[in-house]
Amino acid sequence: MSKTTSATKAAARAGALDSFFQITQRGSTVGREVRGGLATFFTMAYIIVLNPLIIGTQADSTGQFLGGGTAPNLHMVAAATALVAGVMTLLMGVVANYPLALATGLGLNAFVTFGIAKLPEMTWADAMGLVVIEGIIITILVLTGFRQAVFRAIPAQLKTAISVGIGLFITIIGLVDAGFVRKPAGGPVPVELGIGGFLTGWPLLVFVVGLLSIIVMMVKGVKGAILYGIIGSTVLAVIVETIVSIGGQTNAKGEVVNPAGWGLNVPAIPDSVAAVPDFGLLGQFNLLGSFSKIGLVAAMLLVFTLLLADFFDTMGTMVAIGKEGNLLDKNGNPPNAEKILIVDSVAAMAGGAASVSSNTSYIESASGVGEGARTGLASVVTGVLFLLATFLSPLVNIVPYEAATPALVIVGFLMMQQVKGIDWDDLEIAIPAFLTIVLMPFTYSITVGIGAGFIVYTLIKVVRGKTAQIHPVLWGVSALFVVYFAIDPLRDAVGI
Repeated sequence: MSKTTSATKAAARAGALDSFFQITQRGSTVGREVRGGLATFFTMAYIIVLNPLIIGTQADSTGQFLGGGTAPNLHMVAAATALVAGVMTLLMGVVANYPLALATGLGLNAFVTFGIAKLPEMTWADAMGLVVIEGIIITILVLTGFRQAVFRAIPAQLKTAISVGIGLFITIIGLVDAGFVRKPAGGPVPVELGIGGFLTGWPLLVFVVGLLSIIVMMVKGVKGAILYGIIGSTVLAVIVETIVSIGGQTNAKGEVVNPAGWGLNVPAIPDSVAAVPDFGLLGQFNLLGSFSKIGLVAAMLLVFTLLLADFFDTMGTMVAIGKEGNLLDKNGNPPNAEKILIVDSVAAMAGGAASVSSNTSYIESASGVGEGARTGLASVVTGVLFLLATFLSPLVNIVPYEAATPALVIVGFLMMQQVKGIDWDDLEIAIPAFLTIVLMPFTYSITVGIGAGFIVYTLIKVVRGKTAQIHPVLWGVSALFVVYFAIDPLRDAVGI
């Protein structure tokens, strides 16, 4: 084959690629798209490590971990997390032609873990079944156009408060899991710094170094700071353990015998870095199992909570990415908006069906747009990298809490930045927003925060004679939350 023929075919392929993704039309190049896809992956690849450490380390109400058994199966969670992220990000690129990557949603996975799977009699399969139902409902809302009605029903500043509250909830989870904040053995306060009010032990030093490292990299504009922080902290933890031999906090029975030891994993050089991924989590969900265990009202409230967080985060993210890349039309809408939302809603179902929690669009995609990405080709690059990462799942078994939890604190900060979008001088919105934000971390429940915010918002509007400002959907949701909070007293009153 002549050089001329090869060059002609290469040019034809490049032209087809350009035409399909509208690269030139959007003012980009193939090189920029590839760089953007790489930047997005390295900015959000931490989820492959972080998701297993959130949902894979917690047992459901029956004492079982994801994947079965009484011990974490972190490699399975990591492999499935990377697989779903890869497939759905590829779909976003090919179907919607948008530089937006998807993966398991932080905040959503915490809610599934602590707000659903640990409810009495609930199993991981039941919890993931609710995620699938949420995905089905959100898909129907997109296809029918009802999404706009729901979007208008919830005040924008309450949506912001929900995101901020989830950010604080994630932060306290990170601080507690790292041992930076602990429940004291005794005394008048519910929590304290470290052990007895002091930062004791090498593992806590690793946490502090990791957190400060990510902060330094972030303020210096290093892309992928969170991922680099996790990797660097893990390497430091392995070195420290090799030299000092600290050991874990608990024994084989799960009893704390070494408070200053490592949480979750004892860091050590793994026998292998790569392995054939285990996708055994796929399909481990029970679609309707939760309804017989916690009741119809409670189950639907949980579904609504999932839907609310997923639904509005996606809209905000896709608009923010479009604005960053100058992709919005005169009405502020991104191109192929309906396709973007359809892929995102299918991702929610896919995440539940794969037992890794709802997948959603990531604001970290802005890092790729910052590198010049303007089309779905960047998402294709990111998706392929996620698929390749499925072979690296054994690495998560060496990451201790102290190396990973700095990322949770930083993500909490990123979500906290949205608090400036709340008008704190307007008591009608400020008080419900405040309760939404503070009750999530202080009650260790996302549902409680959302419910309290909705109820108080509706109450304030009523007492001020502004019932016309309450959307009919919000009336119904607030009533459901009243039932949710009163369900146990009502049961006791009627002797059930």
